Amino acid sequence: METSLEHVRIVLVETSHPGNIGGAARAIKTMGLEQLWLVRPGRYPDPQAEWRAAGALDVLDRAVVVDSLEAAIADCTLVVGTSTRARRIPWPLLTPHELGQQIRGESGERPIAILFGREASGLTNDELQRCHLHLQIPANPAYPSLNLAMAVQVVCYELYQASFDGSSDVDAWDRELAPVASVDSLLKHLEDVLARVEFFDRDNPGQVMTRLRRLFTRIRPDETEVSMLRGALTEIERALGVRGADTGPK
Repeated sequence: METSLEHVRIVLVETSHPGNIGGAARAIKTMGLEQLWLVRPGRYPDPQAEWRAAGALDVLDRAVVVDSLEAAIADCTLVVGTSTRARRIPWPLLTPHELGQQIRGESGERPIAILFGREASGLTNDELQRCHLHLQIPANPAYPSLNLAMAVQVVCYELYQASFDGSSDVDAWDRELAPVASVDSLLKHLEDVLARVEFFDRDNPGQVMTRLRRLFTRIRPDETEVSMLRGALTEIERALGVRGADTGPK
């Protein structure tokens, strides 16, 4: 049984060379994916992108260009960021093969985003903290750097291979997972409340919110759980005498 990859979007962040955009489009199409999103591309549209895309001009025609990473991932329930460097605060890490198995068990109701960073510097720490999972492509330690389009090809290949196995070890959940925008609002609400009770100094927060973001991206709450937590935070605000506290989005 083949699993649809229509809900998977490949997101290129601030790609500088249009040829890499075309190469990524070709990689996407050869592996059965359809969605290409571009965050602030350096040069696009561009003839070099069309030339490198070869027979995948339809992918370029459908490409979505946005001004911010937030716009590319706000409605996603799973965001995966590619990275070649170890981080000070480790994040859940997968190989492309493991990512294929992970996505095979995901619901097709909400989009999934896989982020690829700038050719020279990759994704920033802030961008990687917006991700549920990090992905690294195993490579020669003496020279682990892949061309952007090649990296997209490797990841898309593993997704395509995994899509043919319809079995899944993931049990159906009773609620839709919360999209990124909802979890971001929860974290902002939580940050405000923790600062008000002086759990941390807003001017010198250290790594508190980074670690709390890692916690929530790891557990991936559903929409009902997010609503419950927002409601609990609102009641705490009322108990503290915060004016205008309500259960609406912040």
